[in-house]
Amino acid sequence: MAQPASREFLWGIFQKVDADRSQKITANELGQALQNGSFTPFNPETIRLMIGMFDRDGDNTINFDEFGSLWNYVTQWQTTFRTYDKDGSGTIDKNELTTALTSFGYRLSQNFYDVLIRKFDRTGRGSITFDDFIQCCVVIQTLTSNFQRFDTNRNGWIQITYEQFLTLVFSLKK
Repeated sequence: MAQPASREFLWGIFQKVDADRSQKITANELGQALQNGSFTPFNPETIRLMIGMFDRDGDNTINFDEFGSLWNYVTQWQTTFRTYDKDGSGTIDKNELTTALTSFGYRLSQNFYDVLIRKFDRTGRGSITFDDFIQCCVVIQTLTSNFQRFDTNRNGWIQITYEQFLTLVFSLKK
């Protein structure tokens, strides 16, 4: 695993990304800075999701300390993505996604993997890009954590009201 980047290195990147010199990075600024391996812009929804995860002071921006955590998070996801992109295509296909999520401990049907590919494949090629892979994994992890709050018997079955279901699903939005 790679060593975390130095504060000096991160500060240099932070200053380049902070276009308006506000000492905070907005979603637009982060979107300008992040690219997939195919040099396509990051999905704005993935950017919003990541800002929501790392914005500790709730102002919908990323300060320098939050940026360091975000940088390490994205770097770890890059390593994970490359591990499962077996064919080196720069995308994750259904088989690679199945391998990745199975290794993370998920036991899902092939039909559900089809659903995931349709949901997170913005290009229509039957595979998902790096940013969409992050989003897919974070959404599954968040939904799983919320499901487990109701699965008190840990048997994969829950009984909830419609409003509890909606709360579970909409909890993805930060």
